[in-house]
Amino acid sequence: MSRDTTSFGLIFLLWGAGLGAAAQYGKVSVIYDQLPNIYPGGGVGIAFLVSVVGFVGIVFGVVAGLIVARVGYRRALLWALWGGAVISAVEAVLPPLSFMLVLRVLEGISHLALVVAAPTLIAQLSAARHRGFTLTLWSTFFGVAFTVLVWGGLPMVDALGVPSLFAAHAVWMAAFAILLTLRLPMDAEQAQNDVISFRSILRDHMTIYRSPFIAAPGLGWLFYTFCFLAFLTLLPPFLADSERAFVLGSIPLVSIFVSMTLGVWLLRYISAVNVVLIGFATAMLCLIWLLFDQGGVVPCFALAGAFGLVQGASFAAVPQLNDTPATQANSNGAMAQMGNIGNTLGTPVLAALILIGGYDALIISSIVVMGAGCLCHLCMAHWRRIS
Repeated sequence: MSRDTTSFGLIFLLWGAGLGAAAQYGKVSVIYDQLPNIYPGGGVGIAFLVSVVGFVGIVFGVVAGLIVARVGYRRALLWALWGGAVISAVEAVLPPLSFMLVLRVLEGISHLALVVAAPTLIAQLSAARHRGFTLTLWSTFFGVAFTVLVWGGLPMVDALGVPSLFAAHAVWMAAFAILLTLRLPMDAEQAQNDVISFRSILRDHMTIYRSPFIAAPGLGWLFYTFCFLAFLTLLPPFLADSERAFVLGSIPLVSIFVSMTLGVWLLRYISAVNVVLIGFATAMLCLIWLLFDQGGVVPCFALAGAFGLVQGASFAAVPQLNDTPATQANSNGAMAQMGNIGNTLGTPVLAALILIGGYDALIISSIVVMGAGCLCHLCMAHWRRIS
């Protein structure tokens, strides 16, 4: 953790692998409307093709952090990339729905290993002065990947068919597996060989969530993910028809832009947790603005910028609060678990509240969630001071 230089070439390769990890999630989402034609009569099974990756993350998020720390970060990353390449290649033949669901479960495991190992390696390969930038860059992987899938993947599907998207993803994963095999140094620490059992997993869960250092980034991430995806999903009916596509397409880009500019600048001067708190507090103010300006373009973009501060700084908080690669991997595993819980629960809970109270219920409940995120980080900070 005392590294003086940053391997920017390797950082960008790891970020590229992260784009492949995000595409494991997003490649099915962007073609969701075409799946009933591929699997007629698939019913709820089609919906599970998207959500099963998230369910794997909920159940095994922390377990992934524990396993990656034991087998070694380089080894886990490369296995996940090669496994993801093989899975996508098989998906490209569009197997029966039941087999495709099994492949998606396996893909969820590959995805978890990637999102735990890659940011841990990025922290190891970055000088302390550059971690704000490199981990904020990592935090953009989902937004960038979804944009690429929409702008590049969907036209390819229109021209070549759905299998082409899975095949292209397989090639991407294999290419980064080869590049990182050649460039990534061997794990600096000997992989741990202790036996993993149900009892050890339960014990390690308790260790992680009892630590205000390991758990804090993930617990804060829960409140961010609860709102961000839900807003992109539920806000469109409250936007003007003429502005809807522009606003929805721009929100992820505004979030990324703010995280890579203002967010990185703030991280040079204040702690990552304080940047997260600024992001949550700013989001609350923007939501109050939206309460009085329903569907306003400017407050929507301001809210996206506030989300961007939380996004980048949450990943930067992991190495700031945790000194060793093992505790960083556990913290990244907790972020994966909490993030999947937030993404899974946020949209249905807020949608139910909209049915009860309409637009005002969406905004007011989101203000409460952002406030809870602030309170959570403040409690964790107090706990760290007295521990």
